[in-house]
Amino acid sequence: MRRGIAATAVVASLALAATACGGSDDSGDKASGPTTITWWDTSNATNEAPTYRALAKDFTKANPDIKVKYVNVPFDQAQNKFDTAAGASGAPDVLRAEVGWTPSFAKKSYLLPLDGTEALADKDKFQASLIKQAQFDGKTYGVPLVTDTLAFVYNKALFKKAGITEAPTTWDQLKKDAAKVKSETGADGFWGSTAGYYAQPFLFGENTDTVDAPGKKITIGSAEAKKGLTAWQGLFNGKGLHKADATADAYAHIQDAFVNGKVASTIQGPWEITNFYKGSAFKDKKNLGIATVPAGSGGKPGAPTGGHNLSVYAGADKAHQDASLKFVKWMTSAKTQEQIALKNSTLPTREDAFTAKVTADPGIAGYQKVLGAARPRPELPEYSSLWTPMDQELPKVATGKESLDQGVNGLETSFAKLLPGFSK
Repeated sequence: MRRGIAATAVVASLALAATACGGSDDSGDKASGPTTITWWDTSNATNEAPTYRALAKDFTKANPDIKVKYVNVPFDQAQNKFDTAAGASGAPDVLRAEVGWTPSFAKKSYLLPLDGTEALADKDKFQASLIKQAQFDGKTYGVPLVTDTLAFVYNKALFKKAGITEAPTTWDQLKKDAAKVKSETGADGFWGSTAGYYAQPFLFGENTDTVDAPGKKITIGSAEAKKGLTAWQGLFNGKGLHKADATADAYAHIQDAFVNGKVASTIQGPWEITNFYKGSAFKDKKNLGIATVPAGSGGKPGAPTGGHNLSVYAGADKAHQDASLKFVKWMTSAKTQEQIALKNSTLPTREDAFTAKVTADPGIAGYQKVLGAARPRPELPEYSSLWTPMDQELPKVATGKESLDQGVNGLETSFAKLLPGFSK
């Protein structure tokens, strides 16, 4: 979902950790009652959590020997809270972890390897790239629950009014289309984000990334990366291009403008599908256009792969681990994933869950078509943490407070601190 990890107080973390099971609620002796496992769900409390809470209850009804204690943990606090709880041997039995957290927690031995367990019995049903993204050092530590990527989303009616018949396939074409939308409709043609995650397609479009993980090299300062970031920077200044918003509410401002028809296009993920439909511009769901992000000079578009895995705490006793594995298998089954998609408009991670009912939602169908351009994250525990310094430097570049070279130099310095042993 929305990227960025907020610092949390240790006291609050330990307080929440006390609600976790980790094998402490009961011995797992069936004679004394059902085994209670604690699940930390990190989904949006308003749009998604009600579905997951209901599914936890459904699982208990179907499996009376296992009780699921459901806890919704704010996404921007969950990574630090789990890190603290697991380090103190009091973590929840099951965690809904953002895909970038999985290798980091696996490296610390907090997660149970799932290869050969019933949780991964349907391994071949999942998209191979998503399974790979849940692995670390050759072992699998999570089962993909939902996936996502970034796409170019646009208002079909505004594009049609401007005489544009299809989505742009290059950044240069996007600039031309934005100017045309402004001239013909009065609305801004494009509003981009200054957040680091949203800059990834511009790097991928030049066949590069923030780092070369296998080569242990920081590449954000390479000629290719600078070319991609120059294209990104150029989309904040020009006719029909909305100026950079570096305020705390920038995300909300962009969303509000897009869903209410004040701006014709942006780059966004499927976690906003339900919110798109709430806006005045998309009361007719078919007005929402979804296309692969434009390509850079490399000619091939690319977008980051996001989503969430279900992982099992390695510190729990066998009874709790066995119950957790059964729960994870049930939650990631085709039937359950279909239910989640229908209720929350999120993307399943297994092909057999993209049923006719699911793809009847134009938002899901649209994002399914762009998944081919999604690039899995490298097996690097620190990879996701690189977006934090990008979130600090890129807004300065986009608003003109720093030059691109200054911003890149700052990123290289920050990355070097996070990645000791990596060369520039």
